[in-house]
Amino acid sequence: MGSTSSTLLKIPNVEVLMQETGFSPAHIIRLHDRFKALDKEGRGHLCPQDFGAIKELAMNPIGDRIIGAFFSPGKETVDFHTFVKILILAHFRPVDKNRPKEPNSPEPINSRSNKLKFAFQLYDQDQDGKISRDELLKVLQAMLGMQVTEEQLESIADRTIQEADLDRDDAISFEEFRKSLEKVNIDHKMSIRFLR
Repeated sequence: MGSTSSTLLKIPNVEVLMQETGFSPAHIIRLHDRFKALDKEGRGHLCPQDFGAIKELAMNPIGDRIIGAFFSPGKETVDFHTFVKILILAHFRPVDKNRPKEPNSPEPINSRSNKLKFAFQLYDQDQDGKISRDELLKVLQAMLGMQVTEEQLESIADRTIQEADLDRDDAISFEEFRKSLEKVNIDHKMSIRFLR
């Protein structure tokens, strides 16, 4: 236990981090070890290139978009606290259905709704609150690449817009996006197991 305590003491704001995330000391240490493994140069922060070492992101055809979504404009690094709280917990940790919900507490960072908002922003590249046909087509091209023809991709984009666009403005709003994915298990699709 002595080594656990000394490791925890090296992590800034560890008590707050455990309270905010619900992670145990052992989980925090394992995530800290993962963070240090990604931070090969020992800088104390990660940049977008460091995330290429995460197999699930490296293999994902839109991995660059996913990684880019974690970094706000002008901010090219994340520290450990941000890595755990926003990156890992927010979007890729499965929802803990056994964790008691505090009254009047905000929605968990890794809730279905927040995961959908994250996924939506991967498509909405111009951040206007709508997914246009062109934005959808770019994601489809990245995901499907050479597996289908350009004509087939355009047909998929047109059909997707037609089916999801309830207000007929030729774009998909977040609410339309959410409704179109009501039956999809987002928790399963947007989970990466970092604590193995």
